[in-house]
Parts: sequence; structure tokens; C-alpha cells
Amino acid sequence: MFQIQRGTRLPGVPAHGVSALSVSAPRISVPGVAVLIVGIALLASPSRTLAQRGGGGHGMPTGAGTGTGLASGVSDKDDLKNFHQAMAVQATDEQRAAFAKVAQYTQDASDRLTTFRDLLQKVPASSPLSDHATTLDQAIEQARASNKNFLASFSSKQKSGLKDIAKKLEKADSDLDKQVKTLDQIVQIVQTPKSDGEQIASSAASLGKELASFQDEQLALGREMGILLSTDGQDLTFNLPKVTNSINIAGQPVSIQTSGAVSRKSAGTPAENGRNLFSLKLTADLSDVQHNITGILRSALTRSPRCGERVEIQQATLTPLAPASLVVARVHFERWVCSPGQGSPMEVAGGDGTIEVKLSPSVGQQSVEQSAGLSLVSEITRVDAERLLRDMLRSGDLGDTLRQQIAASVLSALQKGTDLKATLPPAAQQSAILQKAQFQDAGAGQLSLVLEGQLQFSDEQTQQFAAQLKQSAQATPVP
Repeated sequence: MFQIQRGTRLPGVPAHGVSALSVSAPRISVPGVAVLIVGIALLASPSRTLAQRGGGGHGMPTGAGTGTGLASGVSDKDDLKNFHQAMAVQATDEQRAAFAKVAQYTQDASDRLTTFRDLLQKVPASSPLSDHATTLDQAIEQARASNKNFLASFSSKQKSGLKDIAKKLEKADSDLDKQVKTLDQIVQIVQTPKSDGEQIASSAASLGKELASFQDEQLALGREMGILLSTDGQDLTFNLPKVTNSINIAGQPVSIQTSGAVSRKSAGTPAENGRNLFSLKLTADLSDVQHNITGILRSALTRSPRCGERVEIQQATLTPLAPASLVVARVHFERWVCSPGQGSPMEVAGGDGTIEVKLSPSVGQQSVEQSAGLSLVSEITRVDAERLLRDMLRSGDLGDTLRQQIAASVLSALQKGTDLKATLPPAAQQSAILQKAQFQDAGAGQLSLVLEGQLQFSDEQTQQFAAQLKQSAQATPVP
């Protein structure tokens, strides 16, 4: 439930009844955003940033918003076809288990190579290197053999869909084999590091590069198949494609770009019912809302009845006041009276003034049965006007009405522009829970909204999530 909440008024200002703005919004849930966490370090880096192949994903906007992440010319039929193709290459449970062993063997070979290179500096001059080279050869051969067996397990659809990336891995395997043979030849000739240690060290360094390339191609293949590896106990992060929503607010076209990331906070444990806890962070660029704020408020707040109070928004600004934001509106006010028997109304009061309204975002408590609740708490912080208008803005119904309408207009932009159905992949729309919201200064006075929450992923949801991320990247036009 999206709603406007009334905040604390200025000291001495009496309270007025407030009508809450309530906009229905389904709870963001994720029927399958998951990550298969294999506790094996393929690389020395403590964490991996994954799913970065596309600059934007296709969104699924609702209401007045129109997501622009889906490439033009991509039909729903093509979209579904791409999804099925992506799902067809995903790893089976047996393949995921086999890949874990493949990765372990490759890491063992890398560790052996590190030990071998260290020995070049430590072994006595008379110590033969052939024994150490043989141990290294065996570790690398085991890694290469297990890798070949894994490739041989592919189904016909996997062979077709993974043909290009499998060729890259086979090329890396061939280059690795050549470098192993080169090192073996040098070791047979030199025998001891004292004879020509520099030549051996150079060859071992080249072998290290080929083995690292082999590992990288393995990781790329695993990623394509929905098998994602990370270092034990370290974070695993998915960068969500940027999505731009082009929306219409009170007749004003506005674009809001939203980006985000999903990061693992902890691996699944029995206490978490076998699920992995992920943090969710989304950032919405509100610079276009700032640019159009005068038109937005003018369309929503300006009124000119024949008799009664006439209000015109002459100018407005929206600026960061982290973790809140501040709206400053220049208002022209007139009061017209229609007396019985008179043909024309008469103006009895008028003036210009400025009202400042502080907007603080918050997220209400949620449960499985409740919808995500993004609220704006509004508060009049300053009024600049003369006599009657000053009192009406500070403590009268006029100021209270303007405060509510300003907050409602900005909240409408947030609701439509940060549509989480357009930002999160379909597999991430059943279990997402918002926990925190705040405005930030993105630099040079540029306003952004940061939403933070969490997701719970099961291991079985990995393939669906990985496939949808890849599908988004494929549907995104190259700039």
C-alpha cells in the first residue's frame, strides 16, 4: 500500500485532519530468484560480480508507466523463444554436482602450480625438478580430463546452445596442454633451477596465465548454465540491468532510470529452510522529476474556480535533503466571493508566498499477507508570505491542502517510476521485501531514491534467474 502520512507540524501550529492517499500496489515477490552457491573458489578474488552482460533489461511496466528496457522489434513470441532456449542449456542437478568436482580439480592444479613456482626459489641446487613437475602434470591432467567428461555430458540442446562458449573452453584446454608440454621439455633439459632458473620461471609464469584462462572459461561456461561459483563465505552479487520508465505525471512526460544489485548476505542454513538470504538495493534517478517539478505541481495543484480560493504554482524546486527531500513552491493565491445579486465575483484577498515542504520516505512493516508500503511523511518547514496568506499557509487549511497535494504528486512519480515489476526480473517478483527507503544526493544537487530490502532464494531457483538475466541481456539493443 502506497500512502501519504502526515508529519509533525511547526511548533504552535494546530493539527488538521489528513486524508491518506492510498494507491494499491502488489507485494513484490520473486517466484524464483536464486543462486546455486558452490563453495569452491575458482578465482583468487574474494567475490564475483555476475550478470553484467547487458546494459539494460526488459521491464514489465504497469499502469501509466512504460518500461523501455525491452529492445524494439522484439516480440513476445521472440521473448518466449529466447527464454526457452536459455532454459534448455541450464545444468541438471547431476551436472551441477559434476561441475563442482571439475572446479575443485582445476583449483587443485592451480595450487600445485603455485607450489611449484615457490619451489623454484627454495629447493637446493641438487634437487631435481622432474618429480615436482610430474606431480604438477598429474594435477593438470586430472583437471583437463574431468573438464572433458563434463563437456561430454551435454545434451543435444546444450551442445547446440553452448557451442560457442564450449569452443572457447576447448581452445583454452588446448593452449594449456601445449604450455604444459613446453614446461616439461625445459625441465627435462635443465633438471635443476640453478642451471637456468630464469627460463623455468618464465615458462611456469606462462603456464599460470594459460591455467588462469582455462579457469575463466570454465567459470563463463558455468555461469551460462546457471552454475555460479563464489569464494566460501564471500558475497555473490548480481547487477540488475538498468531500466528506464517513461511515464506521464499530470500531463508531464518524465523518465526515471532505475538500477540495482542483489547480493548474497549468507548461505542457506537449516535455520533458513535451505534458502540463501540476499540483500536488494535499487537506485532511482529522479533528476527528470526535478527538472519537471514545476509543471508537475502546477498541473496537480493549480485551481481557478469562479468563486472561492484560486491557487497557482508559479515556480517549484525539488532538492536533496538526505535522507529526505525538500520541495519549495512559489504560490499565488486569490480569494473570490460571489455575492447574491451580483453578476461578477469580487476578489477580496490575494498575495504571493513561498511554502517549503520536507518529504521523508519510509517503508511500513510487512508480512507475507501485506503489500510493500512506501510512504512519504510530509512536513511544512518554512513559510514566507505576508499577513493573511502567511497564516493560511502555516496553520490554515490552505497550507495543509498544499502539503498533502505536493506529497501526493511526488509519491505518484515514485510509484510509477520505480515500478519494481519493471526493474526486477520476473523470477524476482514473489519474495522481495522492502525494508528501507531514503533520498540521496547523487552529486551536483541531483536527487535519487534508494530502496533497500531482502530476498530469499532457494538453490532450485538458480536456473530460472540466470536464464532471465541472460534473456534480458539478449533483448537489449547494443548502443
